[in-house]
Amino acid sequence: MRKSATGPALAALAAAQFLVVLGNSIVNVALPQIRAGADLSDGATTWVVNAYGLAFGALLLAGGRTADILGHRRVLLAGLSVFGAASAVAGTASSAGVLIAARAVQGVGAAAVAPAALAVMLGLFPPGPGRGKAFGVWGAVSGAGGAAGVLLGGFLAQAWGWRALFFAVAAGTFAVLLAVVVRTPRSQGRGSGRLDLLGTFTITLTLTSLVWGLARAREQGWTDGRVLSAFALAAVFGTAFVAVERRHPDPLVPARLFKGGRVAAANVLMALFGSVWIALFFFLPLYQQEVLGIGPLLTGVGQLPLAGAVMLGSALAPRIRTARALPAALLVEAAGMLWLSRISADGSYFADVLGPSILIGLGLSVAFIQLTNVSVDGVAKADSGLAGGLVNTTRQVGGAVGLAVLATLAGSLTAHSSLPYPHALTDGYRAAFAASAAILLATALLAVYLTRPTRSLERKSAMYTIDESAPVIVRLSTTIDASLERVWALHTDIDSWPDWNTDIDQASLAGPVAPGSSFSWKTHGLDIDSTVYEVVPGKRIVWGGPSSGIDGIHVWSFTADGDRVTVSTEESWSGAPVDAATEELGQALRASLESWLAALKGHAEQSA
Repeated sequence: MRKSATGPALAALAAAQFLVVLGNSIVNVALPQIRAGADLSDGATTWVVNAYGLAFGALLLAGGRTADILGHRRVLLAGLSVFGAASAVAGTASSAGVLIAARAVQGVGAAAVAPAALAVMLGLFPPGPGRGKAFGVWGAVSGAGGAAGVLLGGFLAQAWGWRALFFAVAAGTFAVLLAVVVRTPRSQGRGSGRLDLLGTFTITLTLTSLVWGLARAREQGWTDGRVLSAFALAAVFGTAFVAVERRHPDPLVPARLFKGGRVAAANVLMALFGSVWIALFFFLPLYQQEVLGIGPLLTGVGQLPLAGAVMLGSALAPRIRTARALPAALLVEAAGMLWLSRISADGSYFADVLGPSILIGLGLSVAFIQLTNVSVDGVAKADSGLAGGLVNTTRQVGGAVGLAVLATLAGSLTAHSSLPYPHALTDGYRAAFAASAAILLATALLAVYLTRPTRSLERKSAMYTIDESAPVIVRLSTTIDASLERVWALHTDIDSWPDWNTDIDQASLAGPVAPGSSFSWKTHGLDIDSTVYEVVPGKRIVWGGPSSGIDGIHVWSFTADGDRVTVSTEESWSGAPVDAATEELGQALRASLESWLAALKGHAEQSA
């Protein structure tokens, strides 16, 4: 895809992600109108929210893996179709059962859209400066989606009634569907592997039982028999899932996903982060409406500063390159939560909500972008959908756990308070915000530990260079009129080398392009096994290894100047065969590298 086309494509994909967040948040502020208009009981009203979250959280892993196998774009389009149709059905629902079922199907569609859209975006923007900017846009729409849902929900419900919420989402979904069809590349086919049906079945039941139990615990308490039964089932199915994964040749969550990056650490942190995120957009509108007496529309308008801070933080995040950006962002968000813990029953929006909202928005956006980026760091393209599904699952499940715990805390304090109702309610909200601040503080401290470079990673990321004492050393460079993202993607997509470099007969990478990974390739009749020594995205890659007695080290560097890239390569050969035929092998290496650079230049400029 041409560079000029990536902007509209990113806009379409970000809009798809926005819809997923919006689909969950838009109903929160309108629940009183939905309950009255659809004649729902209190329990059924709760499940208007829970049905979406339950299906979404339970099926995200399956959605991500399905996208990797059937094709990211194909599954994205299917998910949008399901999401839009279910939204339209929800708008026409005449009974509680139809409305709740439609919300569950919305969640099914969202579980396909979220990981597939992220995977398509990762394919458009390989590691480098472009991906950082793309994550900034992704973070802006993801973080602002919660606030925008409150605003749009309040406006639509007050102006045209609760059905307008779902009709608006349906119309927006089909517009995004059209944009994805027109603006995203169609070249991607099916992936390799087959769906782990038993693993998918057991993990879906695990997550369903867990999320259902947590939602039920908010209503009936943690000692309710059905809640305990749900948790017991989650433990049983979870154990079965682990057993299935150990024996399956192509597991739903392969061990390779956690190699070459910090995927596991990022998902642990995302679960803690999500536990606060979901609860924020639950408690804050309730405080504004039930304590301050603000109507749905003005409550939504009151979320605009939070949404603006999210967008500002998302714009700044790609420029923040310090290793301490994540802990710092979490601390800023914690400070905002601590400020909210001082809300008053006799307070006002400007005194109690505005300032903390801005702090929270800035911290939330930067932290979300950093965590999402780390969660896909070093993940192979073939697993990008699964990685997207995994990080969304941990955020969703973390949110369900956090909301259940914090709602129980707030409800308990309110129920046992002897103060008038608004003051008792405020005390419960204050406790929830204070606990959220404590969780974020603990997450920041944990982030410092979990995301620090380990000794092995430090060794792998050390600056490698050629053997200056080798008998054969060749240094060459060329300038390519194409974007850095395009050139870097071509050069590091090892599996595609034979497609554009006629000197290479075959190439196969085992795992992600990351320090320590290996790949095999065949060129000029030689079968070569190489190891990646160093990767600096968008700047430098080094690999090497012995072949036929020759020990080669390949160093490639990339320097961008606007829409031009200078690619420099230096390579050393040593070993007994080189000592015996230094001049001949030196000439052969030079010719090979000249051919490689010419092929890279020709293909990159043709595609650009």
